[in-house]
Parts: sequence; structure tokens; C-alpha cells
Amino acid sequence: TMPLSRHTGQLPESTWTLGFREMTEPWKGAVGCLGVAVFFTLTIGIISWQALEQSPEEWVLRGRDGGMLWERRRGALVLRALPAGRPVAAIAVGSVPAAEPPPPRDHCWQDGGQFCYAWEEDAELRLSLEPSAAPGTECYGVRWTPLRPDVMLKDCFSMANVSWYGGPSVRAQRWPLNGAESPAQPFVSGDLGMNPNGFGPVLDRYFLGSTGVMVTVAPDVPLLLSLESNQHFCLETPAGQEEPLRYLLCLSTDVATAHQHTGNPLAGPARTLPDMALLGSPIWRYHGPEGSAAKIKRGLRSLVRRLKRHHLQEGVVALGERDTAILAAADHVPSEQRKRQLLALVEPLRLSITMSPYASITSPLFLQSLYRGEAAGYWLSRQPRAGGSLIPLLATWKGQLCARLNVTSEAALGWYLARAQHLQQALGATYVVFEGVEGNSFLEQDVPPPTELVGDGYTQVLVAALATLGNGTIVSAGTRSSHLPLFIQMSPLRSDWSHAGLKGLIPSVLHYSLLGYNFFIPDTVGGSLAADSTGDPELFVRWLQIVTFLPVMAFGSPPWLCCDSWVLNLTRQCIQRHRDFVVPLLLKYSEEWQSLGYPIFRPAWWLSPMDPTAFTIEDEFLIGDEVLIAPIIEKGQTRRDVFLPGEGHLWLDTNTERVFDGGTILRNYSASLADVPVFVK
Repeated sequence: TMPLSRHTGQLPESTWTLGFREMTEPWKGAVGCLGVAVFFTLTIGIISWQALEQSPEEWVLRGRDGGMLWERRRGALVLRALPAGRPVAAIAVGSVPAAEPPPPRDHCWQDGGQFCYAWEEDAELRLSLEPSAAPGTECYGVRWTPLRPDVMLKDCFSMANVSWYGGPSVRAQRWPLNGAESPAQPFVSGDLGMNPNGFGPVLDRYFLGSTGVMVTVAPDVPLLLSLESNQHFCLETPAGQEEPLRYLLCLSTDVATAHQHTGNPLAGPARTLPDMALLGSPIWRYHGPEGSAAKIKRGLRSLVRRLKRHHLQEGVVALGERDTAILAAADHVPSEQRKRQLLALVEPLRLSITMSPYASITSPLFLQSLYRGEAAGYWLSRQPRAGGSLIPLLATWKGQLCARLNVTSEAALGWYLARAQHLQQALGATYVVFEGVEGNSFLEQDVPPPTELVGDGYTQVLVAALATLGNGTIVSAGTRSSHLPLFIQMSPLRSDWSHAGLKGLIPSVLHYSLLGYNFFIPDTVGGSLAADSTGDPELFVRWLQIVTFLPVMAFGSPPWLCCDSWVLNLTRQCIQRHRDFVVPLLLKYSEEWQSLGYPIFRPAWWLSPMDPTAFTIEDEFLIGDEVLIAPIIEKGQTRRDVFLPGEGHLWLDTNTERVFDGGTILRNYSASLADVPVFVK
């Protein structure tokens, strides 16, 4: 017989039905399995297609210029700008299960301006469209309400593709805030010298994002804040208080427009100016002999004599708290005579004295109040049990155990203000510095405070009272008080090149000014906290070059002590430049701040609000819109890159008279130790 030929790859000529009927059992099973496999493949494909087609985000509230969406994958609220859907802010929700599907049902469906949803036994979310304070800005209210006492409400704002500004001052200040790090802690001002890991003396519940978003938290919301470097910042409520977490999200076209439209929304009433005569007056801090009034007077006489000899005889001589107290205690000299003696000592300079709301428990001031039975009312006290007596709440201040002024007592506050006025007049002081204004003594000792002193209540009440003493008042802290006619004393900085030293100066300037505190007194040239570079002439010069363009120039160590005659001559030139060039600019832009709320010291993004390069520049600043300062802040460097903001603008280099286009970067710009890059628009 002939073998049958096999046609590989060809179908048999018989019909499928006939062939199937004639198949053996194994072949039938194989075809059946193939059919099942095809069925499952099609089913999985359809499900996958449906999943891909289904958007990972769902609109929950839509406005005119933007809207809020719920992102399923990570359980987050997303704010997007319309019509393009540009992402503005992403808020990871930490108070509800992130894996739960998006809200299926709006409990406020009858109101088109709200969205409500409750996670059973956890929290309720309410989003609402809110009226805007300015045209071109759209606002959304966010309110989380806990449904159990142990629920901690926590919303975290992503730093991915968003640079954030505002909020708290910190020890090593950053601009933007993305580089800062802090564990969750009460959002309350503090003394960075006593608590380096806490928040600093100037803060507001106002956060500004480079995408044009603003976050503001109501003052009555108990608030914790945490900062995780380059990840997110989180707003939290303390566990166990069952308090809602409430904040306002506002959306604008860009970061500069956002701040221009609203200024600082926490600033309050009309803005008033402090004593602008201080702007052109360098401050010379007294660090001479102490121990007695006679020694202090001799030291003052010597300091003033040297200032005159070096042709630096203008400005203010500043006494610290200890020296002020010693001179105030010299009661054997009649007040008028003492005043004439001190004025004669410092002429032609003026005098500044220092006070604080603290009294050592061994001081005559505190002991006298005890003898007169006033201690209970004049100093902060713990709330007694029924039938008990008030006991002063003790705190540590400059290494001593102290009581702190009770600002809730009108009698105590009136007594303190009268004492400050008397001391100012008796010593002939033009300015009075009030240190220790920041912080919550009750919170520091985990003691429940009176209602009016919750959060930063102490600072607010005291600062408002001190503002009544006149516009020559200088305070050490500010929170929702930028409208008052006060100078703010900046926190001390380390005498080094780090962000806790020189590198932190410009970020602090931008932070203070953004929050409305334009009239600040920076730390002394070279830094007042001893560190590795104390006495370094290069550090002194680079520091001097920056403060030349700030409101007030302050000196701790005189230039003739740290450096040679070249630096002394440079100091004279900088003081003259500050008086002739900078002060007129500050006076001009202070009027703009009063009327519009614009900061006087502005970041690069003020003129380049859509340029990502400008969002992270922390070593340049503008005075108004017309002068750019780009100093050297790295040890040993004489070159740097300079970003010139404002595409379409022209910038004149004051060192070379050359003109450059805005919106460009000058690479390797040369700046010797004697030079500071300054450009005029």
C-alpha cells in the first residue's frame, strides 16, 4: 500500500461537524479546554477594559475655575484648575481608610455648592464652594468632622511638583518650605534658642503653593503641623478632642497673582507703619563691662568714643535686658538726672533698652508682688482645684526660674505697660525691645490654658498691648499682628555658613515679608550665636553685604574688633549706601504695602510666576519690583549664577553698567569679596 501524504498546515476537507463526531475522546477534551480558556480570556479582557476605561479620579465638587476630585488609588483629594485640568494640589487623607472606593453618594446632592460624605464610624467630609475675597480667585471650604473620639484628622499636602511658602519660621529656614523638617507639633510660635526643633517666633496659618493655591486655617482650629522634607506637610488635629479640621483652599492663575489678590488674608485691619527713622540708623549692641551701673556707663562711654573715632557716630546703642535692669535698679540717682547722664553718654547716638514679660522668682520685682499679695493676679498661674489657691506657673528664661506676666489681667497688663513707659522715660530711651513675647507657657508644661490663651493667644494679646506704647516698639514675635506699627526682632543665627547661619538669612527675609512682617531687624552682622566661623572676616563681609539691603543694619561685634581697616572702610560705605539708596526704596514700597499688602522684599517668582526655575531660588531677593540683590553665600566663592526674573524686562548691572534681559541666567557671574551683585530694572 501507498503511504498517505500529510499536508501540513491544511484543514481536512471533511466538514467540522463530521470531523468532530469522529474525534477521539482526548481530542474532544482538548478542544473543550481551549473553549473554556478563550471564554476566561475574553472575560478578563472585558473586565480589564472596563477598569482602564473607568477614571481613577471622580469629580465631587466643581466650580467655575476648578474643582475637587477624589483619587481612588491613594485615597486623596485633588484640586484641579479648569478648563485644562491642571493639577494644583494633592491632599492625602489620613483620617479615613485609603483603600475604600470613592464616595458613591453625595449627602448634600440638593445643594450644588456642597459635597458631603461620611465614612462610617470614622469621619465626615464636607466640601463647599465659598465666596472669594478677590476677583479671579475661587475658594473651597474643607471640613472634616470626627465621628469617634479617637479619630485623628490629618490631611497631607504633597510637595511633588509644588513649592510651598509661608507657615512657620524654623531654625534652619528654607525657601521654599519643602526643604524643612519637623515632627508633628502644635502650630504655636516659640523661642528657637530654647527649642531648636520647634517653630520660630513668626508664623501664620497661611501656606502658598507655586501652582497658585493658598491654604488658610481658621485661628480657632486646634492645629498640629508636621513637615517631611520634600514629601509633604500635614495639618492635624489633636487626638481625643473631637474637634473638626477646617481650612480654606483658594485657587488663582499663578503664585504671584494668588498672593497679590489676597495679600496675607490673616493680616487683619488697616496696616500702620513703625518709626521709619530707625531704617537709616545702624544698631550697635552693647557687649561691654557689666555688673554695676557704673561699669555699664564706663563701657557705654568707651563704645561711643570708639564709634566717633571711626566716623560711625550715627545710629542706636542697644542695651540688653540684664544691663537695662541694672540701670533701672540704680534708684539712688534721681530719674531726671539719670536720664541726662545716659543721654550725654551716648550722644549723638540714641538709646534702646530691653525688657521681657518674665521676672525671676528671686528678683525684687517678683518678691514685692508676693508681699503685696499681687502674685496671683500679676503672673500666669495654674488653675487651682476647688478651694485651692493660685500658684504661679514657673518657666525658664535665660537660665533662671521665672514667673510670666498674666496678660489676661487688665491690672497686670496696665501695671506692666506703665512700668515700661516709666523706664523708657527715666533712661531716655528712644526704642524699647520686648523679648520673650513668643510661646505658650501652658502648652510647654502640658497644663490646660485659659480659653483666651489657647494657641498663640498670649503672643497676640501682649503684642497688641505693646503696640499702644508707640511706634518705637520692637517685639520678638508676630502672629496675625503684621498690621501693627512694630518692628520685629529676628531670631539669632549661628556664626557660620549653614542654613542655621548665613544661608538662612535670605529665606528668613522672604518668609517674614511674605507674611507681612516687612519691618524686621535681622540678627547682628556675622551672627550672634557662636559657631565654627566666629570672627571670620569673609563671613562678616558677606553678611554685611546682605544686611545693607535690609530695613536695619545691626552690629554685635564692631568691625574694628573682628577685621582689618579694609573691612572697617567697607562697613562705612555699606552704611552710607543703605542710607542713600536702600532707605528711599523702603519708604516707597512701604506705601505699596500699606495700600495693597504686597511684600517689600520679594522672591524671584514675583516677576516670573510661571517659571519653575524661580520657585526654588533662595539666595536672591527683590526690593519691590526694581532692585535685585544676588549676594555670595558660599565660603571662598567669588562667582555665582544669577537668575534675572521677569521675561521682557531689562536689568542694569550696577557694578559693570551692562544691561541684560530678564528671564535669563547669568552663568559664573564674578563677584569679588568687595562686590555684591545688584541689578536695577
